[in-house]
Amino acid sequence: MNRQPALAHRPLLQRGGEWLRANLFSSVANGVTTLLLLGLLVWLGDRLLTWAVLNAVWGNASVATCNALLGQGACWAVVADKWRQMLFGIYPQAEQWRPAAAVLIFCGMLVLTAMRRFWHLRRLLVLWLGGSLLCAWLMAGGGGLTPVPTALWGGLPITLMLAVFGTLLAFPLGVLLALGRRSSLPIIRAVSISYIELVRGVPLITVLFMASIMFALFLPEGISFDKLLRAQVAIILFNAAYIAEVVRAGLQALPRGQHEAAAALGLGYWQTQLLVILPQALRITIPAQVNSFIDNFKDTSLVIIVSIFDFLYAVRQAVISDLDWRHYFVEGYLFAMAVYWLFCYAMSHYSQWLEKHLARDHRT
Repeated sequence: MNRQPALAHRPLLQRGGEWLRANLFSSVANGVTTLLLLGLLVWLGDRLLTWAVLNAVWGNASVATCNALLGQGACWAVVADKWRQMLFGIYPQAEQWRPAAAVLIFCGMLVLTAMRRFWHLRRLLVLWLGGSLLCAWLMAGGGGLTPVPTALWGGLPITLMLAVFGTLLAFPLGVLLALGRRSSLPIIRAVSISYIELVRGVPLITVLFMASIMFALFLPEGISFDKLLRAQVAIILFNAAYIAEVVRAGLQALPRGQHEAAAALGLGYWQTQLLVILPQALRITIPAQVNSFIDNFKDTSLVIIVSIFDFLYAVRQAVISDLDWRHYFVEGYLFAMAVYWLFCYAMSHYSQWLEKHLARDHRT
């Protein structure tokens, strides 16, 4: 009675054993290395599990409870006590439902944009224009809500705003720069190359400083931009240069026959680019584009240089500024890391699905 299941599973076990021998134990050196790394992972995993889960303090525990187990386990109670300050910074506590609603709207717009039924220009314009105005109204106030100046904005809404708009508005500019760099007109090509090489040759911190300080010098007297808007413009201009190079790589990867086929059909320059060239170039550069988007999302933490309180800084201040909880800053940073990882993983996983989805449509 027991032979039949054993025989049924034998091929699978054989394949597993063959894979282990071929990949992990193909030689004595590989076998020793595998065992050493496995032992190290087990040792680290056991210590991490004990500290982060088994001996950890959960829920709304007091500081005294965490202090009693200091060094033995994590104190996740600091997250339970400080989560509102971590997520929303110094935004007025009584009004923090507004940035919470703005974050949900932002995430909802991103999810709807990822769905194929919304892949129409008019729908996307209505979605993003309406959602952005709603988020701006919730964050800034007015029209029945208490006004809140941008100096009090902070936390996760700021990070999402800078990252999303820093990518969304930089993308068309990057595409134009990529086309300009390959243009046959010398002036357009020279301007595009100069812009791309200049921006890519300096760090983001420099661009943020320039936007924060130099923008005011070029404006007429009495006119000034909000510092959050200046930082947003700096991020857009910075990201556009990197997106341009990613798109240019896709344009160069296409064979010359695509241009010739479009010319044979009587298509003009912009028709050729919009209908033939760019769809193919953008499809083959999806991994590089998503990598650029993830870098942009994480680089928003640099805006603290110009006194804008992003999510990472809000987490740090929520813990460090409280003398009772300041010993548990590691737990705060781990919470921030988990939030960053969640968004980055979602982008990476969606890009893999998008690659397979577009490749299947291309084959059919």
